[in-house]
Amino acid sequence: MRALTFQGTGKVQVDTVDDPTIEETTDVVIRVTSTAICGSDLHLYDGFVPEMRKGDILGHEFMGEIVAVGSGVSKHKVGDRVLVPFNIACGNCDFCRVDAFSLCENTNPDHEKVEKLYGQSGGGMFGYSHLFGGYAGGQAELVRVPHADVGLLGVPESLPDEKVLFLSDIFPTGYQAVEQIGTGPGDIVAVWGAGPVGQFAVRSALMLGAERVFSLDFEKGRLALAREAGAETIDLSEQDSYASLIELTGGKLPNRCVDAVGMEAHGASVIGNVYDRVKTTLMMETDRPNALRDAIMCCRKGGAVSIPGVYAGLVDKFPIGAAFGKGLMLRGGQTNTRAYMDRLLKRIEAGEIDPSVIITHRGTLEDGPGFYESFRDKR
Repeated sequence: MRALTFQGTGKVQVDTVDDPTIEETTDVVIRVTSTAICGSDLHLYDGFVPEMRKGDILGHEFMGEIVAVGSGVSKHKVGDRVLVPFNIACGNCDFCRVDAFSLCENTNPDHEKVEKLYGQSGGGMFGYSHLFGGYAGGQAELVRVPHADVGLLGVPESLPDEKVLFLSDIFPTGYQAVEQIGTGPGDIVAVWGAGPVGQFAVRSALMLGAERVFSLDFEKGRLALAREAGAETIDLSEQDSYASLIELTGGKLPNRCVDAVGMEAHGASVIGNVYDRVKTTLMMETDRPNALRDAIMCCRKGGAVSIPGVYAGLVDKFPIGAAFGKGLMLRGGQTNTRAYMDRLLKRIEAGEIDPSVIITHRGTLEDGPGFYESFRDKR
């Protein structure tokens, strides 16, 4: 089969590789009909996440048709059209039993590496390095999907791929980002980053009844898309975030803030001891928490900050004093994707949201290397 593979920092290519097969009785193999490049794929592409190996198959947002089924799979059959959540979950551990699928205890065979970095490990993920299981990703013609009965969601034939594909990651990620900090009627929400996750955070906050939603970014095109959804926008290339939010909220400031940017935020990099420690111990660049710092400083006292943007290592100049002094709640973590897929599918079916509005480029697998460059360069 053909697959998009990692070849080193800033380089991917399409190769011919072996077809996947059923390895465990709970596996299925799917023929991929649609896949996408996620913003967090760029962290791999840019060299910010360690334990990537030459030849690793990328991609964790994908869907398709089942072409092979293990003997232990009971909920799905050959020919079914299915969505695949990006995290891999066993369905049986303490965390899976409470829908915290991203924290699965049993699906990351590389857990000892993560434990050395973070103290404990979450579950495995498709196409996201050998820190998280080394599972082959979905930017390929075929993919082996473990624990199929736990993760897969059947898709109605009435909905095209483009309407539902983003249920595999970024729509639930944007939704969890605002839900996990209690967003609801009367809240003022500010979302740093108007990329795909930021767009879904904006739309999700509005679905949950937020009174006002602000979108902050440097990119005018992305801000225009957020305005179409109903957000008020702040162009960070021209406006100061704090001064603008003070003025626009009458001095209140937003009480729900979202960092939908993560480790590669625009702004000055932090160089020094932390950089050296990360480079030598984790073999990665220092995370750049510029959006997170800004969100904490701009959040109203007693409010909450959500961190769906991916961070992998250490950060410097973290405004812990501001977070403490203002009594802020901080929530982060990988998305418990499968916990949200059914309810968000119902919203799509009801016409409440069309996730396909964020699509900017369409092509074939062979176009993948050029699409990575375009996404990185925002063109």
